Amino acid sequence: MHPVLKAVLEFGPLAVFFIVNGRYGIFAATGSFMVLSTAALAIGWIITRKIAMMPLVTAIFVLVFGGLTLWLNDATFIKVKPTLVYCLFAVILTGGYLFKRYFLQNLFGAALRLDEAGWRSMTLRWSGFFIVLAVLNEYVWRNYSTDMWVNLKVFGFAPLTIVFALLQSGLIKRHMIEDQEPAGPSS
Repeated sequence: MHPVLKAVLEFGPLAVFFIVNGRYGIFAATGSFMVLSTAALAIGWIITRKIAMMPLVTAIFVLVFGGLTLWLNDATFIKVKPTLVYCLFAVILTGGYLFKRYFLQNLFGAALRLDEAGWRSMTLRWSGFFIVLAVLNEYVWRNYSTDMWVNLKVFGFAPLTIVFALLQSGLIKRHMIEDQEPAGPSS
């Protein structure tokens, strides 16, 4: 998939969520987020004939908690959704770590070739990062306005995730498995 299209499918629903919230409020924003998250998943599947696990889990949570938000007319449900998604990711990564199954290796294995110690460290770091995001989400939605929470969701979590990912470059360099050149015939 073209990188621009991939970015639009990943961040488009969130951008519309922000815009609609600013104009029409959290309930209209939640409805648009539900529709566009589902559409983005469907478009991704039509183009690639596969669905990535993280966008699927996120879309399911958006539909369930967005549906509860609209049905019960209570924004608490959509505000709690990121906390639960981040906690779920942390639990999955930690559970895999305990059983020496490094799920990040499945996710990034085609792009990164790390030794086992690298995958172990990466797993623990990302698990901890997801816990930090969950705590941050809880703190902001409980102590600040809905608009402030939406700003954090749109302009905080994605940049924090990108910065955190970039900060892993040292670990990646230390644990990268180099491709070995095949030995040529000896003369």
